Amino acid sequence: MTETSAPVIVDARGLMPPEPLNLTLEALDTLPPGGEVILILYREPGPLYDILRRNGYTHHTETTPEGEFHIHIRHAAAA
Repeated sequence: MTETSAPVIVDARGLMPPEPLNLTLEALDTLPPGGEVILILYREPGPLYDILRRNGYTHHTETTPEGEFHIHIRHAAAA
């Protein structure tokens, strides 16, 4: 049986740039294989997506009825 850890939540609502990006990158530095970081923001972080792609992460973004963006980030699967 594989044990999965709880996702790391980075609640960056209300923080000014570049703090949300810095907090997210810090969380990713310690992300174990199979782990997930969930970034919560009030706007979509376009520049983050390219950084994630270049550094071997995958993501999907959900929007809530309240106008929040929840970005789910994981290590990209090895090819």
